[in-house]
Amino acid sequence: MPASGKSAVYRTFLLPGEMRFGWGVSETAGEVAAELGAGRVTIVTDAGLIAAGLVQPVQQQLRDRRIDTLVFSQVSPNPRDTEVLLAAEAMAEHQSDLVIAIGGGSPIDLAKAAVGIATNGGAPQDWVAPATFPAKPLPLVAIPTTAGTGSEVTRSSVINDTTRNIKISLRDSRIAAVIGLVDPGLTMGLPAHLTASTGMDALTHAIEAYTCKRATPVTDALALHAMKLIAENLDAAVQDGSNRDAREGMMLGSMIAGMAFSNSDVASVHCIAEAIGGRYDTPHGVANSLFLPFLFQHNATADIERHADVARALGVAQPEQSAADAAQSAADYLVSLGQSIGIPPLKAIPRIKPEDFPWIAAASFQNLSNGSSAREMDEAAYLSILDSAWNA
Repeated sequence: MPASGKSAVYRTFLLPGEMRFGWGVSETAGEVAAELGAGRVTIVTDAGLIAAGLVQPVQQQLRDRRIDTLVFSQVSPNPRDTEVLLAAEAMAEHQSDLVIAIGGGSPIDLAKAAVGIATNGGAPQDWVAPATFPAKPLPLVAIPTTAGTGSEVTRSSVINDTTRNIKISLRDSRIAAVIGLVDPGLTMGLPAHLTASTGMDALTHAIEAYTCKRATPVTDALALHAMKLIAENLDAAVQDGSNRDAREGMMLGSMIAGMAFSNSDVASVHCIAEAIGGRYDTPHGVANSLFLPFLFQHNATADIERHADVARALGVAQPEQSAADAAQSAADYLVSLGQSIGIPPLKAIPRIKPEDFPWIAAASFQNLSNGSSAREMDEAAYLSILDSAWNA
């Protein structure tokens, strides 16, 4: 019984799949498919990864084991509901018994939605959280090629609703990857701008997992360690993409941040980033980067000690600083980090204009994660953040 007769809040910490981390682990994809008893596999990826030569080795591994393979590559940077339906149809027609997603968050998120719809029917809009799939989805193996989204370890799939130009979230532990093959080597050729934007996405995951209202002691430990890893390695990975230590640190930080936020939540930064991504197709990591410093500063007053903890994890707090000053140091660091790794200002993002701000604010307020923000956010607060970012 809880002490003093007070009610307690019980939380479940869920890791739906098994993560296998290390250099060269992606070379075991064929072995994993055989281990799972697969005879017919759909690979979900995108055209850029095929051109980069990251998909063909997995195809060869499957051929070597006489596993019939279909490649689905119609995946946009912000995956669409229409693409999910095409992928689910392809999986069903191929009679796939396993799906392997290769890529960043877009192919993995699309695959997560499609494996549920392939066995249950309907459209992504029919399965928006809190809905869950009654029939067992196809099993999924995830092979991430960026250090950012943590999608290989989460149960969420974020999809663009092309009718309403908003992002919708499907959340079901059974669409999560049963096995993730997390190989830092796959990020060695990643361009600097993608390293920067995906890395800022991972940092946002860690910070919001720690500062949101749904944080727990377990997610706190993961989030703080993820922040430390990312702060130590992001700039080095951007400046020298061949830095093995930096690449490994970023891949590990991204995965751990995914474990953290999938068991707590994200918050207002993601709310506004998803609104902008849905309307303008802005890359998700860039959208998060644009607003993270402003919302960090806005939210700090609601829980100054936690925001000071972030500064300490990032290595920017001085021992003599007050909590308020430490939190301000973290906000300043986030601004300078974005600038140093080449994140563009809001005014440089294509198609965004101030007359759209009321729509963005309303969409942000309606996001499922809005209530998790450390400080209450209404449409007026989002409008204020948009104005601050625009005029920075």
